Amino acid sequence: MSRLFGSVRSRATLGATLVVAVALVAAGAAVLLSLRANLTGEAGTRAERSAQAVASELAARIPLDKLSGLDAEDVPVQIVDEDGVLLAASEDLERISGTGTAEVTPAPTRSGADDDRDREDDDRDDDSGRSGDDESLEPGEIAQGASYTNGTATIDGDTEDYRFAAVEVETPDRGRLTVHAGSPLAAEHSAVGTALTAMLIGFPLLLGVVAGVTWLVTGRALRPVEGIRREMAAITASEDLRRRVPEPATHDEIARLARTTNATLAALEASVERQRSFVADASHELRSPIASLRTQLEVAAAHPELLDLEGAVEDTVRLQNLAGDLLLLARLDAGERPVGTRVDLAALAREEAAGREGVTVEAEPVEVSGSRGQLGRVLANLLDNAERHARERITVTVRREGGEAVVGVADDGEGVAEADRERIFERFVRLDAARSRDDGGAGLGLAIARDVAVRHGGTLTAGAAPAGGALFELRLPLAGADRGAPRA
Repeated sequence: MSRLFGSVRSRATLGATLVVAVALVAAGAAVLLSLRANLTGEAGTRAERSAQAVASELAARIPLDKLSGLDAEDVPVQIVDEDGVLLAASEDLERISGTGTAEVTPAPTRSGADDDRDREDDDRDDDSGRSGDDESLEPGEIAQGASYTNGTATIDGDTEDYRFAAVEVETPDRGRLTVHAGSPLAAEHSAVGTALTAMLIGFPLLLGVVAGVTWLVTGRALRPVEGIRREMAAITASEDLRRRVPEPATHDEIARLARTTNATLAALEASVERQRSFVADASHELRSPIASLRTQLEVAAAHPELLDLEGAVEDTVRLQNLAGDLLLLARLDAGERPVGTRVDLAALAREEAAGREGVTVEAEPVEVSGSRGQLGRVLANLLDNAERHARERITVTVRREGGEAVVGVADDGEGVAEADRERIFERFVRLDAARSRDDGGAGLGLAIARDVAVRHGGTLTAGAAPAGGALFELRLPLAGADRGAPRA
C-alpha cells in the first residue's frame, strides 16, 4: 500500500477522489431527503384535500352511504367517531394500518332511538362540562389543519404505502367525527428509487472521471519536477556543476523551484571553484617558503658555516603565519560565529597601534559585541597593510555614527585605484605595487579582515583618504543592537 501511494501523483489523485466522493455522498443524501420530504408533503396535501372533501359532506348532513369520497378507487377513507368506532370506509378497502383504526368494516347501524339517547347523553355530558382538551367546534364546523401518519392499505388486493391525513369535523347529528384519507406514496418511492439508481450509476462514473482528470493534470504539473530530478541525478553522477536543470516557461511554484535550484547550483559551483582556487593558491604560497627553507637546510647540512639562520627563522615564521591565516579562513568558511562579548574599539585600536611608528589614534569610546581576538586581527591586518603603503603618516579613527561603530584606517600613500577597491579583498590577491612576497605578504590579510567583519554583521570597504592615500572603513553594529544575519 505504501508503494502504491508512494508518489505525490497517486496521493493527490486519491485525496481529490475521496474529497469529491464525500461531497457527492453528502449532496446525494441531501437531495434524496429533500425529494422524499417534498413528495411526502405533496401526498399529505392530497390526502388532506380528500379528507376535507369528505368532512365537508359530513358537515352538510349527507348520509354515510351517500358520501362521494368513499367511491374513489385509490383513496382509502375511514370515518370514526369519538370512541374510535368505525362508521364508514371505502367500499374496496380490505386492510389498513397506520390510522389507529385497523377495522375496514363499519359497525352495524343503530336505531334512531339509540341515536336520540346518545345525543341526549352527549348533551348531558356537554352540560356537565367536557374535558376541553380537544379543539372546540361548532356543529357543521371542520377543524383547521390535519394530523399525518404513514401506513399501508390494501384495495382490491393491491397493497401500497399511503400517507394518511386525519381531519376532525363536528356534525350536527353524529357529534365529533374523524375522517382518515390516504394518498398513495408510489410516486414518492418511484422518484426516490429512480434518483438513487441514477446516483449509484452516475457517482462511480463521475469519481472515475475525477480520478482520471486529477491523475492527468497532476502528472502534467509534476512533469517538470521529474525533469529537474533527472537532471539533478545526472549532475550528481557526472559531478559537472556547470550543468543546470530545465526551467519551465511558467510562473508557478515549480518554475520558482527550478530557478532556485539553478541559483543553488551556481552558488555551489562558485564555492567549489573558490575552494579549488584557494587550495591551488595556498599550495603555491606554501611551496616557496618550504623550498627556500629546504634549500637552506640542505646547504647547512653540507656546509654548516654557510647556514643562514635568520633566513631560516623568517621562512619558518612566514610558514607559521600563513598556516594560521589558512586555519582562520577555514573556520570562517565553516560558519564560525563570534563570541558575543563587549569590545571597546577605542581601547582595541590604541592597543594595536602601540609600538607602531607614525600611527595616530583619534578615538571615542565605542562598544561592539563580538570576538576581541578576531576584531584585533582585523585592526592588525589593516595597520600592516597601511604600513606597507604609507609614506609617513597613518591615522586611525573610531567614532559612533547612528547605530554603527565606524573604524577608519587611512594612510598617505598612493591609494587604491577605484577599479581595484573590491578586488583587493579577494584571497591571495596582491596589487602590482605590493607584488613582492617579502613586502606584500600572502594576500590574505584584507580577505580575512572582510570575512571577520561580515561574521560580526558589519562591512569593510576601501576608499580614498583625505590625504590622498587609501582609507579602509570598518562598520559594525553597536553593542546591544540587533545584528541580524551575517551580511553576504
